[in-house]
Amino acid sequence: MFEPLAAWLPRCEADVLCLQEVTRTAGLTGWTRFEDGERSLPQRANLFRDIATLLPHHQGVFVASDAGPVWDEDGVRRVQDFGLAMFVRERLPIVGQHSAFVHGDFVVHEEWAIADRPRIAQAARIVDHSADRTITVAHLHGLRDPAGKADSPARQAQAQRLSDVIAATRGATDFVVACGDFNILPTSETFGILGRAGLVDLVGTTDTRTSRYDKPVRHANYMLVSEPEAVRSFEAPPSPEVSDHRFLVLDI
Repeated sequence: MFEPLAAWLPRCEADVLCLQEVTRTAGLTGWTRFEDGERSLPQRANLFRDIATLLPHHQGVFVASDAGPVWDEDGVRRVQDFGLAMFVRERLPIVGQHSAFVHGDFVVHEEWAIADRPRIAQAARIVDHSADRTITVAHLHGLRDPAGKADSPARQAQAQRLSDVIAATRGATDFVVACGDFNILPTSETFGILGRAGLVDLVGTTDTRTSRYDKPVRHANYMLVSEPEAVRSFEAPPSPEVSDHRFLVLDI
C-alpha cells in the first residue's frame, strides 16, 4: 500500500511519526519481492529512504530487528534490513536515544521465519520548546505468534523489556508515550507491566484495523501515555487507509 501511504504522509502533519515494518536495502530503491512460508508480496526496497524523501523537514532514525533475502526487479537476491523508524520534525531537538531488543537478537535469515522473529524497541527524548517540556516516545512491533495474541512468557518478557527501554531513556519529568503494533489483546498483562511504569492505555477495545484486514480479532495497535490529562485528543480513524492497520493520532 505504498501509493496511498506516500500520498498521506506529507499531509499528516505529524511532529513525531513512529513506523513499524520498515525496510532498508543498501544501494537499492524501488520494489523487491518478499517471501516466507505464508506469503509472497511486493515490498519497497528502502521504505526508510522513501519516507525520508517525503518528509524533508524531519529527522529520521532507523533500527533493524533482523535481515533476510528479497529479490530485486531483475530477480537478483538481496539482503534487506527490517525494523523500526522514527521521524521527528527538525525544529524538535532529539536529546537522547535508546534501542534494545525486547525479544531475541539480530539475525540474518537464510529464509524468513514465520514466527519467533527478533523484536526491537526504539525510543527518543525530544524537546518541545513551545511547551518547555521534554517528551520520551517509545515504540515497538510486538512478537507475532501464529497461535494468536494471548499472553505468553515471551510477551510478558517483551513488556518488561519495553518498560526497561523507557526507563533507560526518560527523564524524571518527561511526558512519555509508548505505542506501536503490540500484537496483543486489550486484556493483556502487558498493560499491568507498563502501568507500573506509570503508563495508561488510550485504545482499550477500539478497532485498530482497516478493511484490508479480514480476520475477526481487530486489536493490534496501542498508545499509552504517562499523563492522560495532557491529552487534547486521540483517535484511530478508519480512513484514509494506508495499511491493514489504522494509524493512531495523538495530540498533546
